[in-house]
Amino acid sequence: MAQMIDGIRVVAEEGITEAEIAEIIATEKTLWRAQNKEIAEIHIRVEAEELVITSIERSPIKRVRRITGYLSTNERFNDAKQAELSDRVSHF
Repeated sequence: MAQMIDGIRVVAEEGITEAEIAEIIATEKTLWRAQNKEIAEIHIRVEAEELVITSIERSPIKRVRRITGYLSTNERFNDAKQAELSDRVSHF
């Protein structure tokens, strides 16, 4: 089951209690904060009667686009550039 807790996407197998999930989140946040990192996702599963916890770091990478010859992040685009971006067709 997937849910958002404190801005972190948590995916946990059935049978793991809410109390266990809360304790794991608190512990992981403390460990990651000590390294100046932020957690994006935590996956919790049971394997051979042990909890396996996988935490994924929130990426500091931002998407940079080239619109009308300028490289910039999306939030710095003016209305015309935002419109051009939304009108684009993806060719995948």
